Amino acid sequence: MAASSARVDLDGNTINPFTICMIGAGGFIGSHLCEKLLTETPHTVLAVDVYNDKIKHLLEGPDSLPWAGRIQFHRLNIKNDSRLEGLIKCSDLTVNLAAICTPADYNTRPLDTIYSNFIDALPVYCSENNKRLIHFSTCEVYGKTIGSYLPQDSPLRQDPAYYILKEDTSPCIFGPIEKQRWSYACAKQLIERLIYAEGAENGLEFTIVRPFNWMGPRMDFIPGIDGPSEGFPRVLACFSNNLLRREPLKLVDGGESQRTFVYIKDAIEAVLLMIENPARANGHIFNVGNPNNEVTVRQLAEMMTKVSEKGILGKVCGPH
Repeated sequence: MAASSARVDLDGNTINPFTICMIGAGGFIGSHLCEKLLTETPHTVLAVDVYNDKIKHLLEGPDSLPWAGRIQFHRLNIKNDSRLEGLIKCSDLTVNLAAICTPADYNTRPLDTIYSNFIDALPVYCSENNKRLIHFSTCEVYGKTIGSYLPQDSPLRQDPAYYILKEDTSPCIFGPIEKQRWSYACAKQLIERLIYAEGAENGLEFTIVRPFNWMGPRMDFIPGIDGPSEGFPRVLACFSNNLLRREPLKLVDGGESQRTFVYIKDAIEAVLLMIENPARANGHIFNVGNPNNEVTVRQLAEMMTKVSEKGILGKVCGPH
């Protein structure tokens, strides 16, 4: 649908153009969401981030482009910057994507991880702004299943009651305090609880999104080049990096962990529905993933190795 066409929500109501303050607009998800909003809707985007490399093609295009004048880039860090409050107040909706969210950072920068995902973000979730909020959380708020802590030879590991997580009944089990990688999940879960509390006590209109391994162009990083050299990035970036450098793929615990992957363009379709259907989305948490696209890490490694052997991976990744 062209941006100039009349848009209607899922209940058949006309959607009037509105302004979105998107925090973290220059990241992987933010860049695709900006594209979607500018090319398919009449909405205006106030793009907030420290970097804009991934959205330069949206900012520096000719004036003849249909979205000219509907995106503004504001280079600022949400930490102690009073300008953010002003941008939120002159918007109709706040979308917060800002986060330190790579495993390499959890282990090497746990303080920054906690501050970025909880403390620095607190002003965004203040109900006094009286603005609707879409908050991006993580599937990691679930922690680990009970089955993952059982002995490898325990028959209970095969019992769905122990390896399938249920939203309302499964306990949230995290690793010990000394395992810094859990700083991310704990900070994200606490901010979810704070948002819920703001909604219950102060009437904050919110929607929470939990991405389940979204993948596609502009994602992740190559260690030591555009990300930390210590630790490991997300699994797709880690395996791609190793294959391109002709290095062996390393599996943790035999690669028995499971992942479900979703293409970014499909995931963004769901987010746009949340943005344009507040009556249906407010007060809800959406896990956005594809349970039919689930593999073990070992299976993923085998598939990516086959793709690499055919010479496809280098063509897909291209020069960095």
